[in-house]
Amino acid sequence: MTGSRKRVTRVMAEFNSAGDRPMRKIRSFARRSGRMTDGQKKALDEHWEKYGIDYCDKQKNPQTYFNNDAPVNIEIGFGMGENLLSVAQNNPDENFIGIEVHQPAVGHVLNRANDLDLNNLRLINHDAVEIFTHQTLDYSVNSVSIFFPDPWHKSKHHKRRLVSPKFCSLLSSKIKKGGRVYMATDWQHYAEQMLEVFTHNHHFKNLSPNNTYCERMEFRPVTKFEKRGHRLGHGVWDLIFEKL
Repeated sequence: MTGSRKRVTRVMAEFNSAGDRPMRKIRSFARRSGRMTDGQKKALDEHWEKYGIDYCDKQKNPQTYFNNDAPVNIEIGFGMGENLLSVAQNNPDENFIGIEVHQPAVGHVLNRANDLDLNNLRLINHDAVEIFTHQTLDYSVNSVSIFFPDPWHKSKHHKRRLVSPKFCSLLSSKIKKGGRVYMATDWQHYAEQMLEVFTHNHHFKNLSPNNTYCERMEFRPVTKFEKRGHRLGHGVWDLIFEKL
């Protein structure tokens, strides 16, 4: 999601290069509570019990966090929550989980979720790779959204990118048949990597008519970050893949 470039990424070098070796437990972020506003800190104290999901190493069906059987959609790196809050508010018959490592952003979205009284929204303040690996039951997720992840634009850092063959394979084991992966980036090289990674995974098919990029997703709000990119002449590439 826009506004948070450095998230769920510090673990990616080890994750993407681990091969068949057991992946050691690695934290992908450091909690930066000192940078939080008083309102964000208060939100964590007052609203986490209602909206928060604590990390554990036991695989669960994410529907258990909502006590219903509605489909569960997950957004990785929701930033200030523009998209997450919008889709949760506009789709009350579905459930939504946001994963974000930046604590001030979590505090902000907790406040907004409480203001909007969103009962179909939960938040996780932890690394997405560990959440999907250790805490998410296979074939239990309806969709995954990855909007504007850290591009790690230097060549030597490309191995840190979240969207990789290994992470794509992990998602394929967690998403239900017919489920979808939504992605967007304003870095062309990363867009090309996303396209290549998911095209070469036989568990997914591209929903674009020409098997490349799709039209801008109507449900995805234009954020301040994206507007700034347009002003600077940056392109934006959207992709949708469906689980076979």
